[in-house]
Amino acid sequence: MSKQELEGVGQDAACCAGLSAAPLDEDQAADLARVFKALGDPVRLRLMSMIASRGVGGEVCVCELTPAFDLSQPTISHHLKLLRQAGLIDCERRGTWVYYWVLPGVLDKLAAFLTTPQPAGATA
Repeated sequence: MSKQELEGVGQDAACCAGLSAAPLDEDQAADLARVFKALGDPVRLRLMSMIASRGVGGEVCVCELTPAFDLSQPTISHHLKLLRQAGLIDCERRGTWVYYWVLPGVLDKLAAFLTTPQPAGATA
């Protein structure tokens, strides 16, 4: 599947009106399912956490990610590719290395989608 075929949560603002705001249509559900499927693997979830922990505008080299796992470099690259296809991260090759970062606003949109409004007077 090409990157154009996969629209992640970062490219479709309509998907993120909120789970409790209105029922999802078929396309929105398919797009979000790709994101959740990408995050549903423990390795990909750890990779996403390692990349996102760099903060806004932060990036991480694949050379820093690979040693954290007992997996081969091609397997790590495959997991990173799935996160990219889901629209969660992007990357840039610089010489021998590839640098990854979280796409701006993606995690905020995903969080907003999952957040339900608090009833008036409710305490957290």
